[in-house]
Amino acid sequence: MSGPPVKTAFVTSHPIQYQIPVFRELFADSGIDLTVLFCHLPNAAAQGDGFGVAFEWDLPLLEGYRYEVLENVASEPSVTRFAGCDTPGVRDVLRRGGYDAVVVNGWNVKAMLQTRFACHRLGIPCVVRGEANDLRIRPWWVRRIQSLLVNRYAACCPIGTASRAFYQARGVPDRRLFNAPYCVENDRFAGAAAASTVGEARARFGLPEDRMVALFSGKFETKKRPLDFLKALAAVADAGAAAPHALLVGDGPLRGECEAFAHARALPATFAGFVNQSEIPLAYRAADVLVLPSDAGETWGLVVNEAMACGRPAIVSDRVGCGPDLIEAEGAHATGAIFPLGDVPRLAQLLSDLEQDRDRLRRMGAAARERVARYSPATAAEGLAAAVQSVSDRTVKKRPTAPRRSG
Repeated sequence: MSGPPVKTAFVTSHPIQYQIPVFRELFADSGIDLTVLFCHLPNAAAQGDGFGVAFEWDLPLLEGYRYEVLENVASEPSVTRFAGCDTPGVRDVLRRGGYDAVVVNGWNVKAMLQTRFACHRLGIPCVVRGEANDLRIRPWWVRRIQSLLVNRYAACCPIGTASRAFYQARGVPDRRLFNAPYCVENDRFAGAAAASTVGEARARFGLPEDRMVALFSGKFETKKRPLDFLKALAAVADAGAAAPHALLVGDGPLRGECEAFAHARALPATFAGFVNQSEIPLAYRAADVLVLPSDAGETWGLVVNEAMACGRPAIVSDRVGCGPDLIEAEGAHATGAIFPLGDVPRLAQLLSDLEQDRDRLRRMGAAARERVARYSPATAAEGLAAAVQSVSDRTVKKRPTAPRRSG
């Protein structure tokens, strides 16, 4: 890219562990002059909202890029509720910053819409990286409102195939779509997992060495349907087959119900509780396969990326957003399996089949690691950079007399 770098603000609710590597890639891009604007820096209690336990991520989230914190005037600041991020002063911040383009992280909190309106008033092109898709059925009037909203962004950055289809169905032309796939730090996960043997990893969680281990990792909440996983294991046992040992990592409102079910059915299940980022690769190393039974509220499912980076296949429901991108169910390059949402007997059959074919599990794991390599922070940053450079170029052409401000 010729000329000065595009002065870009990325507005997001709070430091999200999966976004930080992308910010670092963008910050290192000579064509982008990036500043991240956070709406809120949550404490341990707020960070743990929905997890069932207060915690702070044990990896540095505020290093390797430039950031500012907006004034959040919400009466009850939160990163999980729409009104919890209320930043009316974002307009003044953007005006003073002299930005060429602004990226917003969807429209799930009030501050993201405040930013879009501020960009409109200031004449700054606004790009959205949103994770919505059409795997969830919505009423016609909701689809209409979404169409009106997304077509007011200068560009949209889908996170995957189902996300791209969402924007296309709402009339956004392909020339304004720039893929910025959801991703994790593949190398970090792979390296951390490989640093321990399977035996060492299983010892950390008290797992048997000679059993197939199926992993659930995430919040114990309704949309993730953890009970479907346990019911499938019970169905395997009821059929007279050896059920895989279940490793359940995480916490949340449904954990008690899940533990009670596992106890009542005498299932081989280990509830590990919340596991932080530096140690979670051990859970994937200890497991043979990840199971994610979520409904359409799982707009992507980054635990699938994590598992695949560690060389583990995944079984997901057909409502999980990453399915069309990451799961190849057939052939020599299969990376996992997909089952109809809520179809516990089908999930049970898949688990039983894999338990009897460990060689296939290993082949799928190798294919999974290869496939997820395409979904990296560098790839996501490339898509975002292309989007802001495109809209900035268009803005310059429309306003040739307006000088670019360097800040």
